[in-house]
Amino acid sequence: MTTGLWLLILTIAIAIAFDLINGFHDAANSIATIVSTRVLRPQTAVLWAAFFNMVAMFIFAPRVADTIAQIVKVEANDPQYILVVLSGLLGAITWNLFTWWAGIPSSSSHALIGGLTGAGVAHRGWDAIRWEKIIVTSEFIVLAPIIGFIVGGFLMIAVYWLFRRWRPGTIDQLFRKGQLLSAALYSIGHGGNDAQKTMGIIVVLLLAAGMLPPNTELSLTNPDTLWIILSCQLAMGIGTAFGGWRIVKTMGMRITKLKPVGGFCAETAGAFTLFLATHSGIPVSTTHTITGAIVGVGSANTKFSSVRWGVAGRIVWAWILTIPAAALVAAACLYLVLAL
Repeated sequence: MTTGLWLLILTIAIAIAFDLINGFHDAANSIATIVSTRVLRPQTAVLWAAFFNMVAMFIFAPRVADTIAQIVKVEANDPQYILVVLSGLLGAITWNLFTWWAGIPSSSSHALIGGLTGAGVAHRGWDAIRWEKIIVTSEFIVLAPIIGFIVGGFLMIAVYWLFRRWRPGTIDQLFRKGQLLSAALYSIGHGGNDAQKTMGIIVVLLLAAGMLPPNTELSLTNPDTLWIILSCQLAMGIGTAFGGWRIVKTMGMRITKLKPVGGFCAETAGAFTLFLATHSGIPVSTTHTITGAIVGVGSANTKFSSVRWGVAGRIVWAWILTIPAAALVAAACLYLVLAL
C-alpha cells in the first residue's frame, strides 16, 4: 500500500479512537445523575448508557455529521486534508485526556471543532473555515446549558406541584424507576449527537482521498457508508461502557446534591435539548447540556445557594478554553507533522 493510503487508514483509526475516548470522557454525562442518586451502580449504569448510545443510529438522520464535514473547506482528491484532520484529532484527543485526568467535564464536541479549526487555519489561513458553522455551534455553547437550565428548573417545579400531596417515600420510589427511562433518553441523545461527529470526519476523509463520490449520503441503507455508522456507534458505546468515574463525581455529586426526582428532571431536560439540537444538525456539548440541567434542577429544588457555584465556575472556564486550547494544540501538531 502507498504512504497516502496508510495515512488515511491511520487517520480513520484515530478518528474512531477519538469516538472511543469521547464515549469514555462523556460517560459521566449519561450516568452521573443516575449513579449519584444510587438508582444504579456505576458498572450497571455505564452498560445501560452504552446500549442506548447505540440505539441512536436508528432514530436520528445524520444532520450533525453533515455539519462537522463542512467546517473546513475540502475538495475531492485533496490528500493534504488528511493531515489537517489528523492534526485536528490529535489536538482534540490531547485536550480531552488532559481534562479527563484533571476531572474537568469539558466538551469533546468543542475540542473536536477547535482542533479542526486550528488545523484548518494553520493549513490554509482563515478562509479555509466555514465560519457560519462555527458561529451556530458557538451560539449553542451559550444556548444549550440555558435551555437545559430552564427546562430542568421548569420540570422540577412542575413535578413538585403535581406530586405535592404524595408521600416522599412514594415519590422517591416512582422516580427511581423513572430515572431508568430518563437516563435511556439522555443516552440516546448523547449517542445521536456525538457519534455523528466522527461519522462526518470519516466521510470527508474518504471524499478527500477520492474514495467516495461527492454528495455521498450517509445512511444505514447505503452499503458504502454502513460500516462508518456501525463502527462509530460501536466505538461510542464501548467507550461509554468503560465510564469515567472522575467526572461522574464532579457532575453528579459536587455541583449539587440530587435525589431521584431531581435526576429524572435533569436527564429529561438534557435529553430534550439534545434531541432538539441533533434534529437541527447542531453539534452541541452533552457536558454543557447536562450541567445546565443539573444547575437548573438544583436551583429550583431548594435555592440558588444549594448549587456549588465554585465547581460550576471551573466548568465554565473549561468551556471557554476548550476551543482555543484544542485549536492551538492542533495547529502545533500540523506544523510538527509537516516538518517531519
